[in-house]
Amino acid sequence: MSEEQVEQQEETEQVDEEQQPEPPQDDRLLRLAADFENYKKRAAREAAAASDRGMARLAKELLPALDHLDLALRAAEEHGGGEFAKGIRQIQDELVGALGRVGIQAYSPKGEPFDPSEHEAMASQPVEGAEAGTVAEVYQQGYRINGTVLRPARVVVAA
Repeated sequence: MSEEQVEQQEETEQVDEEQQPEPPQDDRLLRLAADFENYKKRAAREAAAASDRGMARLAKELLPALDHLDLALRAAEEHGGGEFAKGIRQIQDELVGALGRVGIQAYSPKGEPFDPSEHEAMASQPVEGAEAGTVAEVYQQGYRINGTVLRPARVVVAA
């Protein structure tokens, strides 16, 4: 190609580029606004997920104390109960209520089919009148946070 042809081709490309319409200013602003809305939604989802992770972490630390309150309540009731048992029950109810207000719920799956994603089998034994593969006894309640298993229930499965 000669120099003249190269110059002509460059001029043609420049004219083509100049003739291409730029997106209107309104269009760019709409896209920018949509991008910002998507960013705000994503940031809100991430903040909610971080909050749930924080609550789950705290709850995992509190669940053993709640289990011990349950054991103390059983022992107090076996030895006459009275005001001491009443006090332990009030503390336990307050703690369970506080967990419930932030989306943490206890579950006790007795009689339900065994599900390894929600139950931890501690033993398997034959149980009269129970169908094989169902939860016959619950050793320790399970807990969920907003539908997600926080701690699986520890159970005995009917064989």
